[in-house]
Amino acid sequence: MNSKKIVLTAFVLVALVQLFVPAKMIWDKEDVLDTGIEFKFKTAPVDPNDPFRGKYITLTYDENSITVTNEEDWVTGESIYVSLTTDNSGFAKITSVSKNKPANNENFVRAKVGSVLGNGSNQLIIVYPFDRYYMEESKAYDAELTYRMSQQDTSKITYALVSVKNGEAVLKDVLIDGTSIREIVKVNQRKKKE
Repeated sequence: MNSKKIVLTAFVLVALVQLFVPAKMIWDKEDVLDTGIEFKFKTAPVDPNDPFRGKYITLTYDENSITVTNEEDWVTGESIYVSLTTDNSGFAKITSVSKNKPANNENFVRAKVGSVLGNGSNQLIIVYPFDRYYMEESKAYDAELTYRMSQQDTSKITYALVSVKNGEAVLKDVLIDGTSIREIVKVNQRKKKE
């Protein structure tokens, strides 16, 4: 009898842990979305396909590099903290990078060193953790076409809306001239059906 109770207790504990871990991850991301500070990052998306993860837009950002004083102090793949502010247009702007978590009330994200250009420019290239925007399969191709058309029109501005809180960042949306790319695709698909 005792061994059955021990097995049952162990089973219940393992089941609770298996439920707690993903629930905690979701809770943390939702907390960043609900209470984080939003930053707009200008983008240049491409549309690759990952057979395991589905369709997504790869995002690169205009604001992805900063000049450092000594290129040899930084290693590719190393974790860093990127302090952010906004420019006059409201887009994210890097104020500094550090290997240590900022101590004051700065807005920052954890990222990685992509590379440091060794051509004397001392440019540190940043790889953000929010470089993929996943799309529903039926909308991904249209989103790619919408983006390409917006790129041909230089008057359009494409950016990612990212919530930032205590170093964590969650990509909320990709917008073209202030309208969600999901909404643009949805409207375009509805027009095609009419």
